[in-house]
Amino acid sequence: MTTTNELIELSERRSAHNYHPLPVVIREAQGAWVVDVEGRRYLDCLAGYSSLNFGHGNPKIIEAAQAQLARLTLTSRAFFHDQFAAFAAGLGDLTGKDMVLPMNTGAEAVETAIKVARKWGYEVKGVAADQANIIVMEDNFHGRTTTIVSFSTDPDAHDGFGPYTPGFRVVKYGSIEAIREAVDANTVAVLLEPIQGEAGVLVPPDGYLTQVRELCTAENILMIADEIQSGLGRTGDTFACDHENVVPDVYVLGKALGGGVVPVSAIAANADVLGVIKPGQHGSTFGGNPLACAVASAVIDLLGTGEYQRRAAELGAVLHERLNALVGRGVVAVRGRGLWAGVDIDPSLATGRQVSEALMRHGVLAKDTHGSTIRLAPPIVVTEEDLSWAVDRLADVLAELSA
Repeated sequence: MTTTNELIELSERRSAHNYHPLPVVIREAQGAWVVDVEGRRYLDCLAGYSSLNFGHGNPKIIEAAQAQLARLTLTSRAFFHDQFAAFAAGLGDLTGKDMVLPMNTGAEAVETAIKVARKWGYEVKGVAADQANIIVMEDNFHGRTTTIVSFSTDPDAHDGFGPYTPGFRVVKYGSIEAIREAVDANTVAVLLEPIQGEAGVLVPPDGYLTQVRELCTAENILMIADEIQSGLGRTGDTFACDHENVVPDVYVLGKALGGGVVPVSAIAANADVLGVIKPGQHGSTFGGNPLACAVASAVIDLLGTGEYQRRAAELGAVLHERLNALVGRGVVAVRGRGLWAGVDIDPSLATGRQVSEALMRHGVLAKDTHGSTIRLAPPIVVTEEDLSWAVDRLADVLAELSA
C-alpha cells in the first residue's frame, strides 16, 4: 500500500504549490466523516468550504447524479436538454428571481455578475461607455481570476499578478458611509459577501445589509450578494441575506449548489437585469450541463423542505454556545452564524495552522485563515453529539498548547 507520506511527496513534487494542505490523504467519506488512506477517521469541519453542506455522499444527490450519468452528461448550450428547464425554474423559485445564468465555478459566477452589472449600467442606467465602476469591500474573497484579484486586498491573492483590471472602488466592509461616499453617477453595483468567509467569517453590523439595499435602490445601483459560501442553508436560512429580509438584485451562487459532486454555479436576477445578455455575449461549454442541472435540482429539492436550514440554525446555536465557552481559554473571539464559525486563537498560544494540525491529530479537520483564525463549517448533516465532540477536541488542543 502506498503510504500517506509517499502520496504527499509525489503530490508536492508533481503539482504546483498553490495550496498548503494539511498532511492528510483522504480516501473515502460519508456524511460528516472522512477516512484517510491508512484507515483513520476524521470529522470534516470544513465541508469543502461549504461545498458539502448536505454531507459527503448524500443519498438523494448521489441518486440523481447516477441516474443522469447513465443517460446524458453533456450537450453544451448549443441545444436544450431535458434537465435544464426544471433547474432554471427551481433555482428561480428558490431565489425569487425571474431568470438564472448557470456557470461552473464560483469565480465564473462572480465574473458573470460583473459583466452583467456593467452591461446593465450601459444599456439600462445610461452610464457612458467604459466608465462603469463597481464598489467592493476590503478583505473580500470572490475568487482568483485576474479581474477578481484586481480588487483583492489580500497580498497573497493580489500581488504579482498585474496589470490589474480597473473599474472597482474598495471600501471598508460594514460601513454604509464608506459605500455612500464612493458612489457616483457611474456606479453600477455594490458587490459584497453578506458574511465574509475567507476573512475569518466576519458578520457585518446589524442593519448593514438593509442599509446597503436601501442605498442601492435610492441610487439605482445593483446590489450583488455573493452567497457562494454563505448561501444554501449554511447560516440557518436559505441565504445569509434572509437574516435581514434583504433581497439583492443579483444572487451569486456556487459551491453547495453542486452538492459536493460537480462544480455548479449560477447568478439569479430578474429579467430587467439578466435580459441584457444576448446570444454570444456570455457562456460556457459546461455551464448548465445535464449532469450539473440534475445534481443542482436535487440540491434545490433538499432546500425546499426547510429541514437543512432549521438544522443549521439549531446546531449552529449549539456550536456557538460551546465555542464561546472557550473564550479566555485560548480563544480570543468567536464569530459567525449558523453552522459557520471563525475562531480567533490567542496568537501568543499558536497560529491557526498549528491549531489545525493539532486538531487533525485529534481526528478533526478544520482550516486556518489569516494568522491565528480557524474556520469551522461542518456539513449540516453533522450530529449534535459529533459537533460537541469536535469542540471538545479543540478544548483538548488548547489545553495542550497552554501546558
